[in-house]
Amino acid sequence: MAQLTEQTPTELNIPSLDTELSTQSPQKILERALSLYDNIAISFSGAEDVVLIDMAYRIKKDIKVFSLDTGRLHSETYQFIDRVRKHYGITIEMMYPDTAQVEALVTEKGLFSFYEDGHKECCGIRKVAPLRRKLGTLDAWITGQRKDQNPSTRATVPVIQVDTAFSNDERQLIKFNPLANWSSAEVWMYIRAFELPYNPLHERGFISIGCEPCTRAVLPNQHEREGRWWWEDPNSKECGLHAINRTQG
Repeated sequence: MAQLTEQTPTELNIPSLDTELSTQSPQKILERALSLYDNIAISFSGAEDVVLIDMAYRIKKDIKVFSLDTGRLHSETYQFIDRVRKHYGITIEMMYPDTAQVEALVTEKGLFSFYEDGHKECCGIRKVAPLRRKLGTLDAWITGQRKDQNPSTRATVPVIQVDTAFSNDERQLIKFNPLANWSSAEVWMYIRAFELPYNPLHERGFISIGCEPCTRAVLPNQHEREGRWWWEDPNSKECGLHAINRTQG
């Protein structure tokens, strides 16, 4: 097994570190991420993310976690977030969209404009802008992306990368994807083995869960992303949180 080298964040060669970590377990990748960056947080919304929270919590109790509240989530999702908060005794920082932007969009186009215009505008206001605001305060973030979630946009997701979508000339943001090489089956084996809380919508056929109007259950053998933005082309099924996938996929 390769030995992990000791470097400071400013000295890191990200492609080299990705090669080094790509064969490591998610726990080892998380351990490395948390040792390199103090100002790092886990983005939380779904099953993959609660696995990351559990793994990270076993390494470091005072982990930072945030979640995006779009105002359109299922009630089960809100309950799930609160169960996770209580289960680990952690603070989950909720990020909200700008009220004026939401009001302007709904006033001009109604509550369901995304069915006609596509989801990008709504997601940009409700998800991407609040995420950008949060990431502007961090040096690195941790996501639950997996390569098999969307073959069109996530097949080449590395375990660590420079997030060029949210970096700028003044600061470089680093993104860790510790579960990149895991399958959905491995995620759920972990959840069952450690009896972690999960969204009850999963018991009703929902696999990939986002906002209520844009998420539906899938049939057996359908790909999980077929339940998201089902009225759009499969190659468009990203909300903008992981826009870097379009330039590196």
